[in-house]
Amino acid sequence: MDIKKAKFWGYKRDNGRVGVRNHVIILPVDDLANAACEAVAAHIKGTMAIPHPYGRLQFGADLDLHFRTLIGTGSNPNVAAVVVIGIEPGWTKRVVDGIAATGKPVEGFWIEQNGDIATIAAASRAAYKFMKYATTLKRTEHPIKELWVSTKCGESDTTSGCGSNPTVGNAFDKLYAAQCTLLFGETTELTGGEHLVAARCRTPEVREKFMFMFNRYQELVDRHKTSDLSESQPTKGNIEGGLTTIEEKALGNIQKIGRKCKVDGVLDKAEAPTGKGLWFMDSSSAAAEMVTLCAAAGYAVHFFPTGQGNVIGNPIIPVIKICSNPRTVRTMGEHVDVDTSGLLRREMNMDEAGDALLDSMLRVANGEWTAAELLGHREFVLTRLYESA
Repeated sequence: MDIKKAKFWGYKRDNGRVGVRNHVIILPVDDLANAACEAVAAHIKGTMAIPHPYGRLQFGADLDLHFRTLIGTGSNPNVAAVVVIGIEPGWTKRVVDGIAATGKPVEGFWIEQNGDIATIAAASRAAYKFMKYATTLKRTEHPIKELWVSTKCGESDTTSGCGSNPTVGNAFDKLYAAQCTLLFGETTELTGGEHLVAARCRTPEVREKFMFMFNRYQELVDRHKTSDLSESQPTKGNIEGGLTTIEEKALGNIQKIGRKCKVDGVLDKAEAPTGKGLWFMDSSSAAAEMVTLCAAAGYAVHFFPTGQGNVIGNPIIPVIKICSNPRTVRTMGEHVDVDTSGLLRREMNMDEAGDALLDSMLRVANGEWTAAELLGHREFVLTRLYESA
């Protein structure tokens, strides 16, 4: 497949970004606004509430990350318009203003001194207006370089490093050559292989920033006296699948960035890249957390290789799952978008597997639903740094 010549049909937003979905979301600033958001989404068909448990008494860098994630989620090019609801006006306005800076239609409402009923009524009117607007938008054709693609693996096993992860790497090499904007992360799951990623950094400055992010995460682990990542890395599922150490897991994980890509930049959690190429984001290895951060950073499509099987989805970004484990394809086939088990049976080569993934990506970008979307998986999990005040 000559992906450089490929085009896709997406929604061009006012800030120039191109999305592959056209969501109208009802976004709570805090946990106290969840019920109101869900009521609005139940009332105005086609809209989608994104409840979460945080947003009260956060402070410092944790609060900054909270706002960055919410604003990034609302600003994602897969979103057409946003209704924001919070308990009070100050923090609500901060989220609204951040999203509005992208040119996206957004309105905010708060419950204090209004109550649920009045807030839900006013927010429903805005959601009604935005949904009418979204349904008038049409897909237009765009070059493949306008597509932002992220990756994260989950429930890995020995087939991940041999099959599904290298499939993503093959696709990433081709997308990188086509000038796409790419992302990977999972900081702790590079442990033991971090030197391989550092060697791929384009400049000494990028390498220094990558090592700062990696060492910062290692210091966090050490501070809590779990430097062996016991009971966490590898997970019980990883061990059942044949992975015995975090180093083995890391060497399989790194396969996702291919053989030809350079690491062009480094991002903190939920930060958006400032140029094309492959970017590393410091992030948790928890599936729903990282995919949420990818969506908040502005990515439009996500590659998710798995071995033991994973059900992960996301409300904003379509998650394409790739699996090379024949047993998982047999027992959890409804969750698998791209079956690459032929790699292990020598029925397909890596180039064919990468092309199969790219073909699926183009179909999803043009509107085909992923398995996670069809099954209603909308996992949205915010990353926390601190306890609340």
